[in-house]
Amino acid sequence: MKAMFKFLRCTNKLEMLIGDKFITFLQKMEEQIKELQKNVDFNGIKQMIDVIENSNSIFVIGAGRSGFIAKAFAMRLMHLGYSVYVVGETVTPRIESNDVLIAISGSGETTSVVNICRKAKEIANSKLVAITNNKNSTLAKLSDVVVLLKGKIKTEKNDEIAKIAPLGTMFELTAMIFLDAIVAELMAIKHLTEKDLEAKHAVLE
Repeated sequence: MKAMFKFLRCTNKLEMLIGDKFITFLQKMEEQIKELQKNVDFNGIKQMIDVIENSNSIFVIGAGRSGFIAKAFAMRLMHLGYSVYVVGETVTPRIESNDVLIAISGSGETTSVVNICRKAKEIANSKLVAITNNKNSTLAKLSDVVVLLKGKIKTEKNDEIAKIAPLGTMFELTAMIFLDAIVAELMAIKHLTEKDLEAKHAVLE
């Protein structure tokens, strides 16, 4: 009986613990979104949209989780009717001078991303848009347009945030929210509705 009571006490303690970090994470994300809203770089957004609108094709790149976010953005751009490609895919064509490469890197120093962006500038002299947390990074210096997003990156030390959002989680989620907000702007500019996007949604799934 004593052993069972001890087990029940432990279970109840576990139940008390579950949910604590979950709520803390959501609160931190709420603060992060408010911070993003407060520090909107409207000039950078306008420049980014202008480049997207005036480019023949859009290429996106990111490494790791930033790469997944780049792909999610590419999908929405396709739904909006843009010619868009993900760097590294087998069907991705040659980039040209009238195209744009959009790169996501919190540090702005991700080796693979920086090297490919440098190559795009050297070979094609295409436009380059950087979405980063570091305005002094190699990526930012290479870019025609720099959009700065605040959010902990993997090389940054913050013990409080690291307990609930490890490595580059805060930057990555901020980038995704920011890019979905860009999609909302582009929908308005192009006078598109959800039905228009549905028409381009995949059916082979």
